[in-house]
Amino acid sequence: MDAQQQLLLWKWSTAVQTTSLAMIATFFVLLARFGRRTELRWWAVAWSANLLALSVTLIFWNLQPVGLQPLASSLYVTAKTAFVLIFMQGVWAVARPGPRLLSVKSLTTILAGYGVCAALFLDSIPAIGVAQHLTMVVVFLPLALVTARAPGLIWLSAGMAVRGLLSLAEAGAYALQMDVPWSAEWRVAAGAFMSASSAFDMSAEWLLVLGSVLAVSARAQHDLETTNRELRAAHEHLRALADRDPLTTLANRRALSDVFRAVQPVGAMLLFFDLDGFKALNDRYGHLAGDRCLRDFAGALRDSFRPDDYVIRYGGDEFLVVAQGLDRVSALARIDDLAARMRRHRQQAPSCDFSVGLSELVADGQPEAALLAADAAMYRAKSVK
Repeated sequence: MDAQQQLLLWKWSTAVQTTSLAMIATFFVLLARFGRRTELRWWAVAWSANLLALSVTLIFWNLQPVGLQPLASSLYVTAKTAFVLIFMQGVWAVARPGPRLLSVKSLTTILAGYGVCAALFLDSIPAIGVAQHLTMVVVFLPLALVTARAPGLIWLSAGMAVRGLLSLAEAGAYALQMDVPWSAEWRVAAGAFMSASSAFDMSAEWLLVLGSVLAVSARAQHDLETTNRELRAAHEHLRALADRDPLTTLANRRALSDVFRAVQPVGAMLLFFDLDGFKALNDRYGHLAGDRCLRDFAGALRDSFRPDDYVIRYGGDEFLVVAQGLDRVSALARIDDLAARMRRHRQQAPSCDFSVGLSELVADGQPEAALLAADAAMYRAKSVK
């Protein structure tokens, strides 16, 4: 293949790659517009910069403007480097959500400095090619290693590894195009490789696109799962708060359905408590004293029964204990212990006596009927005082 044929092949493959890049850039711009994710915004800018770099190359080679090679070199190098660094920003955003790898100010400074150096020192196409492709090697290969084990980024890591290795081969091919003694025998083969390199670049770029889309999909799924877990936890927390009495920290009446559902298959003892003279205590000493009395009684009730027993503030000055495996004799002993505790409280602050009614919920019995029976027994006990 002679030099003219290589140039025609290069122009054709570059034109095809430019068309491909236009599709990729448009895809990411639209995806960023509707996806509203940080990495998508970075990648939209990155692929647009890559499209600009290749467009500058294609325009320069077709028009061959006199004296504008330094400007074209600077534009190409700046845009291509912008693609590499901004793409890296997007990868970092999806792999390590949070702080940016590089600030916008740092990016701007690096690109401006690199563009000036390209205009001043890169005076040939091979020199530009070596410098630019080595930059891609330095960025893509380490980044591929860093992200290789990150969840959901395996294809993106593979794409960066392929792009980095291809850039290494292209940097070598450009080096062989330079006027060095040892490159003469390889120069023809390197030229043939370079003329078709755009096709290889295009394949690697689409692999990057695939990896990027799969990475965003995996990250979005992870975020949804995290949000779902947080919502479930918040729901459970709110439900626990709704089922908890804020004054005594006991469960309230809302929790009864779950309690009865748990004990109904095996049965339980129900103890229904009501404070005697609570209204009079409130009227005489005030609501603060009444609240203290309720808290003292709730604490004494909790301490008098077993940790597995359900202690519930049924409403106002009424309390309910649901105890599995507790017989009447043991229940009466615990009531005596509760009365002793309340007598000790009476020595420190105004306190109330209590009345209690017992009923038994048999296995697979009706909880509502047992509750009504305990309530009725409590009122009978109160009436004889």
